[in-house]
Amino acid sequence: MSRLVLVAGMALLCGVGSAFAADDKPLPPPNAKKLSEILAKVEQRNGFRYVKEVDWEDGAYTITYYTADKAKVEITYDPVTAEPK
Repeated sequence: MSRLVLVAGMALLCGVGSAFAADDKPLPPPNAKKLSEILAKVEQRNGFRYVKEVDWEDGAYTITYYTADKAKVEITYDPVTAEPK
């Protein structure tokens, strides 16, 4: 009987732990452009060297990249239109 309680308790803890691990950030809308399309636009910008970071917050992608002359650039893109905000 005590083994059954122990196994049930462990299963409960594992289930609760994965629920807390869920990401609370909202996802891009269903009609959003693919992130790869937006990154392709960034890569075509004049002087582009490399992407450092992509963040999703406040309903938009913020892309940080560097140019050939080592300038840091941050641009926020609308996920549906794939245009800078």
